[in-house]
Amino acid sequence: MTSATNLDTDLTPFPDHTQLPESDGTFVKNWQEHPQSILLTDSIQPVLQELHPDGQYCIGQDLGIYWRLTDPPEKGAEAPDWFYVGNVPPLLDGITRRSYVFWREHIAPLIVLEFVSGDGSEERDKTPWKGKFWIYEQVIRPPFYGIYEVKKASVEVYEFIGGKYQLLAANERGHYPIPPLGVELGIWQGQYQNAELPWLRWWDLQGNLLLTGEERAEQESQRAEQERQRAEQERQRAEQERQRAEQERQRAEQERQRAEQERQRNDRLMAQLRSLGVEPEV
Repeated sequence: MTSATNLDTDLTPFPDHTQLPESDGTFVKNWQEHPQSILLTDSIQPVLQELHPDGQYCIGQDLGIYWRLTDPPEKGAEAPDWFYVGNVPPLLDGITRRSYVFWREHIAPLIVLEFVSGDGSEERDKTPWKGKFWIYEQVIRPPFYGIYEVKKASVEVYEFIGGKYQLLAANERGHYPIPPLGVELGIWQGQYQNAELPWLRWWDLQGNLLLTGEERAEQESQRAEQERQRAEQERQRAEQERQRAEQERQRAEQERQRAEQERQRNDRLMAQLRSLGVEPEV
């Protein structure tokens, strides 16, 4: 068996992430790709932090996955719009990853997502050694591969089963469960970063939308405001109850005063009758 030390020695001629290009020099094809990646990353962070309390995981956003050594090097990489790898360090040698070098880490991403900019043929290309679909299915082999088309408000999710990708059917909510993460993937129509679009988002397995940090803060703010309003309503109810009790006390006091006045009138009347020689009891 090859030891870890021998493996490192064997890989010495092969470049690491600091020696490989971090970009192929092309422009992002769709302005929505960047906010879409942020949305996915931001909302799933609490899930990943629970899964990896030691912080050992990596999220790639348009980050190259080097799967073979070529000339130029970037020809041997695929750069998914978004991917997640568990049980790997987020930093290498104390610096941020510039790429994910598959021949050094040997752990495939759990899920790879591509955001379609054209007609989707590039993301579904099964041409050997060249097509994205072929490379993911035959070489990198992430257990889940998703193709998101904002223009069609749709996402296709494939699962690696029996050595090939099988297209998954959506559940009753129109989502695609990713069991290892305990989440579902689907389309959410709404506003994010000032754009109303059909965004790709996560839900938990009970169908609850996973919120971004800003949404969580807004939700907390709304809960706090609702709690403040409930407390104010309770204070007002207590004040109204106090006022009712005070009114009742005042009515009782008035009734007592009226009874005392009536008693005093009766006493005066009896005194007058006695002064006339009439016994009131008779």
